[in-house]
Amino acid sequence: MRIVERLRGAPGRGDTVRASAARAGRGRDSAEPEAVTTVQATLDVHVRSKRFDARQVLGDVRVRIAPGELVCLVGASGCGKSTLLRIAAGLDAQFDGSVHVDGHAQGGPTRDVGVVFQEPRLFPWCTVADNIAFESGGAAPDDAAVAALLDEVGLAGYASALPRQLSGGQAQRVALARALAGRPRVLLLDEPFSAVDAFTRMKLQDLLAGLVRGKGIATLMVTHDIDEAAYLGDRVLALDANPGRLREEIVLPKGARDRDHPGLSACRNRIFHALRDAHAI
Repeated sequence: MRIVERLRGAPGRGDTVRASAARAGRGRDSAEPEAVTTVQATLDVHVRSKRFDARQVLGDVRVRIAPGELVCLVGASGCGKSTLLRIAAGLDAQFDGSVHVDGHAQGGPTRDVGVVFQEPRLFPWCTVADNIAFESGGAAPDDAAVAALLDEVGLAGYASALPRQLSGGQAQRVALARALAGRPRVLLLDEPFSAVDAFTRMKLQDLLAGLVRGKGIATLMVTHDIDEAAYLGDRVLALDANPGRLREEIVLPKGARDRDHPGLSACRNRIFHALRDAHAI
């Protein structure tokens, strides 16, 4: 059963995202009235169709994300999750549809949209500070903004280190800092923590959540980890495959972001059932 209202209409500065603050059956009183807030969507991606030759990969998918909102995208391998991210990042223009950031049409990569990939993809010959400064559009490696970003991601004192001197988790922290260096309005992440160990992943999840919500960045994250989606997401979008379409949109209670919250298990179950119904599991 869908639990949020689909948003429709032409994109523009007046577009809004409607999010419910209370949900029945998730550790809250089901008789509690639903509170609805209305905010402008920072990211609005509408893919009417995306094809690779004769194969339709995505069909009529629309995603709107508000400032500071973290949305997780889940689905079977090959359902078009990473393709949707590439379109939102301006890395794939061969599709029928549109991408808007703050109501402005996007035609390619822009510093308004930061991207973090599965691998850190750092320049191996550059220091940590150089890697971050490159994305900022001209800042010097010793710039105060670079130092502040290093401090925010827990890497103060690593400015002169080379990527080969970092652990996997540290390298991904640098990749996150680099993506934030351009002060993006939107952050896109493609399974960014899949290559690190479980304990490091939990620390990086908490770091990501604090940064994007503190900075008010609209965030779309692809993940295959149900626990990660349940813990991080304000909403979870489950995609069908062949072609990729939005099957279910699940709004998660804010209290579930505490790992000890009793409602977190129910959130996992909702996502599990959505993926099972989409034949992803």
